Amino acid sequence: MEVLLNEVEARVLGALIEKEITTPDYYPLTLNGLTTACNQKSNRFPVVAFDEKTVLRAHETLRDKGLARTVSGADMRVPKYYHLFAEKFALTTSQVAALCVLMLRGPQTTGEIRGRSSRLHEFADLGEVEQTLRELGERDAGALVVQFERQPGRKEARYAHLLCGAAEPAAHEEGEGAVEAAALELRAENERIAAMEEEVAVLRDELAALRKAFEDFKSQF
Repeated sequence: MEVLLNEVEARVLGALIEKEITTPDYYPLTLNGLTTACNQKSNRFPVVAFDEKTVLRAHETLRDKGLARTVSGADMRVPKYYHLFAEKFALTTSQVAALCVLMLRGPQTTGEIRGRSSRLHEFADLGEVEQTLRELGERDAGALVVQFERQPGRKEARYAHLLCGAAEPAAHEEGEGAVEAAALELRAENERIAAMEEEVAVLRDELAALRKAFEDFKSQF
């Protein structure tokens, strides 16, 4: 697989994919919403602090690569941003979900992918995750994922996406030991709650902006 994205583009694209599925009423995203999605502290590794200029530049290069678009119009207060990832690569829902988790979280085991993608796609079992990863790794147009050798102290091998070129397991290591299934499920639940709190904060910011715009409009009369 040729190098298609840099790390900033991968984070922006992953954030767009996630929010399209989890908050469809607020998608496409405003630049502020997209920046917040990139920088949120839950469901992200590593945590970043992009400014709007960095996010906008990444979106523009994604657009040049046919992976993203901007929508604007007289009836819109600000431009909004969306992705074309699934269309570009002819991916299924399960494949998009797995790649999204890998883009936002770094290398993951099959169990981690299943637990951390529940809001994106409900995998029936680990067998479906494995089948999805196998499909992504055996594409005629070029593999999109790679399986690492099992690391010392870990029960399972991890997978990584190849959208940014060859991946190294140590480059995205979260420093966690083997995790029991119950602990993983609890962590996934905590992450879902934290993600909802992040989304509520974004919605509050957008509501405040709309209220201000409305007040400014009323003041003209």
